[in-house]
Amino acid sequence: MEKLIFLILFIALTSHGESWPQFRGPTGQGHIEAADLPLNWSGNKGVTWEQKIAGKAWSSPICVNDQIFLTNAVLNQGNLILELISVDFITGEINWKKKLFNYSKQPRIHKKNSYASPTPFYENGFVFVHFGNLGTACVSFNGELIWNKKLNYLPVHGSGASPVIAEDLLLLSTDGSVDPCLVALNKKTGDIKWKAIRDSKAKKNFSFCTPLVIKVRGETQIISPASDYVFAYDLNGNQLWKFNYPNGYSVVPRPVFNQGIIYVSSGYDSPVLYAIRCGGRGDITQKNLVWKTRKAAPRNSSVVVVEGLLFMAADNGVVSCLDAQTGELYWIERVAGSCSPSLIHANGQIFLCDETGKTFIFEAKKRYRLLAQNDLGERMLASPIIYKNSLLLRTENTLWRIDS
Repeated sequence: MEKLIFLILFIALTSHGESWPQFRGPTGQGHIEAADLPLNWSGNKGVTWEQKIAGKAWSSPICVNDQIFLTNAVLNQGNLILELISVDFITGEINWKKKLFNYSKQPRIHKKNSYASPTPFYENGFVFVHFGNLGTACVSFNGELIWNKKLNYLPVHGSGASPVIAEDLLLLSTDGSVDPCLVALNKKTGDIKWKAIRDSKAKKNFSFCTPLVIKVRGETQIISPASDYVFAYDLNGNQLWKFNYPNGYSVVPRPVFNQGIIYVSSGYDSPVLYAIRCGGRGDITQKNLVWKTRKAAPRNSSVVVVEGLLFMAADNGVVSCLDAQTGELYWIERVAGSCSPSLIHANGQIFLCDETGKTFIFEAKKRYRLLAQNDLGERMLASPIIYKNSLLLRTENTLWRIDS
């Protein structure tokens, strides 16, 4: 039944076209259909266009109706400006920039983070952006500000979790140093509808994980990993269940749902990947564990499941292929350098970017086969996206459109 529900959800999410409306694509789990994807490129080969972006941000772009949206952070004479940028997919030209928040001081963040790391979310003509406690906003497709709000919480190392829409709610993970919680805003006004306080006593409260909304036997569940536990909530903010991963904190990888199983990583310091049977009530730690592995588990990169195979990239570039149902290891290979971007899949091919600007393409099969390796020569922490058979890559200073 869960497989059928997931298939229906996937069809519904992809039926509006080839759009990439949120972090990790149409389903939020790294999948999209594409027919003729590029395999080989470099800084001067296979590049349809490149657009320089002044500023620094590690958010991934999204793309809808031939318009690319990406958040950005610019320092101008000591002022921190947080903005949303629209880029034309066809030409690569900047359509507009919308300044959303302005600060005279720069708050402390981790050296690997930016002030604009969460990826936007698009729905029905509106773009929702989030900069942690520095501001959240809704902007129209044409750049008109609909609303903006600021949430009062204390992040550690800055922000990282991307916004997610579920019916009339805008979901935001606000796992700071005190009172960590999942917050739901009214997506039309930005007003707070509810806060779900984390039911845990973690030693380190802070995490950066983007929630995933799923259906289990007809019931909508918000899967929200945090420090020490992954939680499931209903649309009213009531906790349905929780699962403990001891001492896990600074959780980054977005969860994946496949055939009734949720896959989550416990984050720092020593990550463990857990496969959890979704369902039940209360603390399901003892009865719902399917399998777990510590070997080459990711701290930052989100996994992808393809036809019963789970692929994951550890922070040091070691990639593993496991049986998604049993955890059996089929292969493990050092593929890339240091990895933060998440894996994406299209038509039997997996794309993995590392922090040096290289992209590795390999087959989504039980045996490892590298198809191509490409280098743009510029630092990259943002995850790649696919739109209309093009690959869109955001490096430290540039947005690239790559084609066959």
